[in-house]
Amino acid sequence: MLLETFLATGLVLATPILLAALGELLVERSGVLNIGVEGVMLSGAFAAALAAWGSHSTTAGVLAAALTGTALALLFALATVRLGADQIVVGAALNLVALGVTGALYRAALGASGTALVLPTLAPLDVPLLRHAPILGKALFGQNALVYLGLCLTPLLAVLLRHTGLGLRLRALGDHPQAAASLGLPVRRDRILMLAVGGALAGLGGAALTLAATNTFVEGITAGRGFIALAVVVFGRWSAWGALGGALLFGLASALQFQFQAAALAIPYQLFLMLPYVLTLAVLLLPSGGGSAPRALGTRYDRE
Repeated sequence: MLLETFLATGLVLATPILLAALGELLVERSGVLNIGVEGVMLSGAFAAALAAWGSHSTTAGVLAAALTGTALALLFALATVRLGADQIVVGAALNLVALGVTGALYRAALGASGTALVLPTLAPLDVPLLRHAPILGKALFGQNALVYLGLCLTPLLAVLLRHTGLGLRLRALGDHPQAAASLGLPVRRDRILMLAVGGALAGLGGAALTLAATNTFVEGITAGRGFIALAVVVFGRWSAWGALGGALLFGLASALQFQFQAAALAIPYQLFLMLPYVLTLAVLLLPSGGGSAPRALGTRYDRE
């Protein structure tokens, strides 16, 4: 029973990272580097919390998060893809603006006290029969819709990127955009489309954080998870399965630190809070083979 709870909690905590990482995977495969994922996740988390709190509907919260993430990603696309601004600078600015705006709006809505919101929770969608399977039943088949979305998107994107014409098209955009343009591919349009999809998924990652993992919102609630999602894409060597592995590592490490805190050990709790981040960074330092970054990642594309 304890193992089932541990695995179920780890999967819930992994979902915000997984959704954001899968979105960023598509973005980077198209040749764009959006380090503003943290800001998009935070804005999505705030939009989900505000919409769910005001309407008492988790569906409204999820939709608000996806729309907010898409809108911010399109702003990023306007500045970088259309106007040619530096992707790193715009991404960093997006993170700072999101942190300031969500904090200001949060205090404006709740007053200077900054009382944490109590939000409705995404209901679990039990799979009949499988829900009662030993060990993995509760963890895999008694989860909310966003967990299932992340788990289903992983194999779909894995097949799409490696075995379809669309995947080949994305690799062409990320490796040789000039050559792709010479073949008639709309490089800018496709990159903007991938940014919109990636923004929506990062926004949904924020919704998974507030409406499932924590059921509340406080300032800076993402706590670096957007940057972890960026690291997970690198750790996974730009593959969907690798992103899932990295996200699960962070989620299970987070669940483990909750177990340690519940054990009331005579150790400062700050050390337990560090555990997921330290383990994730330690794994990133290990040598890994497999895929490599798109050759044109982060570089400006100028149409000839």
